[in-house]
Amino acid sequence: MTDILAPWTAEEFEAQLRGKSSSYHIHHPFHRMMAAGTLTPAQLRGWVANRFYYQISIPLKDAAILSNCDDREIRREWIQRILDHDGRNIGATDGSEDPGGIEAWIGLGLAVGLSRDDVTSLRLVAPATRFAVDAYINFARRQPWQEAVASSLTELFAPHIHQQRIDTWPTQYPWVDTQGLQYFKQRLTQARRDVEHGLRFTLAYFSQTRALQERALQILQFKLDVLWALADAIMLSQCEIEILGAKP
Repeated sequence: MTDILAPWTAEEFEAQLRGKSSSYHIHHPFHRMMAAGTLTPAQLRGWVANRFYYQISIPLKDAAILSNCDDREIRREWIQRILDHDGRNIGATDGSEDPGGIEAWIGLGLAVGLSRDDVTSLRLVAPATRFAVDAYINFARRQPWQEAVASSLTELFAPHIHQQRIDTWPTQYPWVDTQGLQYFKQRLTQARRDVEHGLRFTLAYFSQTRALQERALQILQFKLDVLWALADAIMLSQCEIEILGAKP
């Protein structure tokens, strides 16, 4: 049916993509608890520790996109995402050093009371967390790079959740060192830049036919489902810890 329908206009297509916000994990019960300030210290630490597996996987996902991409202009813009997370000019003495988002997330771990080893050893990462994140990495490796680019558009909805944490954590979780919120502050700008690039490409490439537009929506939903499954995994793992009486 979609093959015989006219493509949506660019404005209509973008509205369809943005309409997927209702499936974003900001609406997940665990994230709603986080926003309400009702997570325990152990639960917040568990979230930070588990999400670190996602953070260290982002550059692997982006490297997979680059390895499959034969468009030089796309590669020249996309590589910035790897530098944002892995850092750049490490050890530079000219002021250009940026330790990157992964290091900033480790700083978040320290701010919530975890040690560096707690975070980087991955010993607190639930099996279901690994499964959800690995599914996304495998998608980026195996699918056409154009589809992997479209999957990144969950960033459309990210600035709001980052700003929410910046605004609410100092009062709802006053025991968290506010210096640890640097990751969220960095991503406010970076995510908006990434969205502009990814959305521009997706609107141009997938607007050739209605079928392609529908495929882009399916891809975006897949990524939203990954993030939701990740939140499920974290919430269930923290419930198990509480039932067993263990503390991360």
